[in-house]
Parts: sequence; C-alpha cells; structure tokens
Amino acid sequence: MPSNKKEGIIFGLFMCFGMVLIMSAYNTALHGFSSFTVGSAVIQFVITFIVAFIAESLVEPKTRKFALSLPYDKSKEINFIVAIAFCMVPVMVLIMSVYGLILTAVMTGIEGSIFTAYLKTVGLNFIVALPSQLLIVGPISRRLLAKYIKPSTPKPELNV
Repeated sequence: MPSNKKEGIIFGLFMCFGMVLIMSAYNTALHGFSSFTVGSAVIQFVITFIVAFIAESLVEPKTRKFALSLPYDKSKEINFIVAIAFCMVPVMVLIMSVYGLILTAVMTGIEGSIFTAYLKTVGLNFIVALPSQLLIVGPISRRLLAKYIKPSTPKPELNV
C-alpha cells in the first residue's frame, strides 16, 4: 500500500490504468465491436483514463476516511484493502457509469429511459468492477508498487 503522496499518485495511476483497461474491454464486448477501431479505442482509453484518474483523485480521500471509520480489525492490512474496495468501487461505478452513458449516447444513442439505462449500466459495471478490483487490479497494482516504486530496505551486512 502507498505510504506517501507520491506513492499514492503512482498507485492511483496503476489502479486507474488496470480498471479502465478491464472495464473498457468489458463494455466494448458488452456493446459489440461494430464501431471498434484501434485508433478510436486508444483515444477513448486515454480520455476515459484521464476522467477516471480525476474522479479517483477526488473520491479516494473521502472513501479512505470513511473506510477507516468502519468497525473492523485494522491490524490486518487485508481488512483495510477490502474495506476501501467496498467503499471506492461503488462510488467510482456510479461516477464512471455517467461517463459511460454519455459516451454511449454520443456514439450509438440510448433507447428508452435514461434512468433505466443508467441503472442497467451501474448494475452491469458493478458486477465486473468489484471482483476485478479485488482479484486482479488491486493485487497487481500493489505488487508493482512494492517491486518498482517503494525503496527496498537494504539487508544489514554481517560483520564476521
């Protein structure tokens, strides 16, 4: 887990990249590949990544504070990881589903009630976002942070 602001930003970048990648692939598969081109996918990914990172930057401090206020055993890091995921993912799904709905409206149009379309989008995104965050993106992001960003503590030399 990040231990300072710089590590927090880098960790947020890792998390956003992974979640945007998975959710973009999922939503593209869900809505069909009829208008899919590599160029449009890259442009859409970059814009979505920027939107998601801004949203994550605004949401994360409040969800972290809320997760820390919940009654659970805080001596185990896994409990905090699960608590923050259960606080962060629903809020991000609500926000990014608005973005996705706007994108869908612009690209293909929305049939029927926008409220119904939003609720459907939220439900479909949540069922993939939470397991992706807990089982794939979170563990990979923590591993990348530990391996490449956090300074490793040097092993003490033995003077014999």
